[in-house]
Amino acid sequence: MSAQNSAGIQTLLDAEREAQKIVQKDRTQRIRDAKSEAQKEIEEYRKQKEEEYKKFEGEHSSGYKVAAEEADKEAEAKLQEIKDAGKKQGDKVVADLIRVTTDVKVEAPQKIKA
Repeated sequence: MSAQNSAGIQTLLDAEREAQKIVQKDRTQRIRDAKSEAQKEIEEYRKQKEEEYKKFEGEHSSGYKVAAEEADKEAEAKLQEIKDAGKKQGDKVVADLIRVTTDVKVEAPQKIKA
């Protein structure tokens, strides 16, 4: 009878080991599935946020482009205005500069009263 009990116990131990293997395999598979599902959710969330960012950037960057273009046009207009003034009065300015630098008026310094 003891041999029969020993064989029965061994059979139960073998069955328990086999059950543990099956449970461990199932846990491992569930962990892999959960990880895969989490990865998919992360990727979907990333795509959603990238789309939101691109939309936001598109809405707000166009204003900067328009402002930059207007600033460039304004700067170009001012530059042209300065060039035109230089062409119109440049000779007179050069003549005045030459006259002022060549016409030296010598004056004796006045005595400073203490």
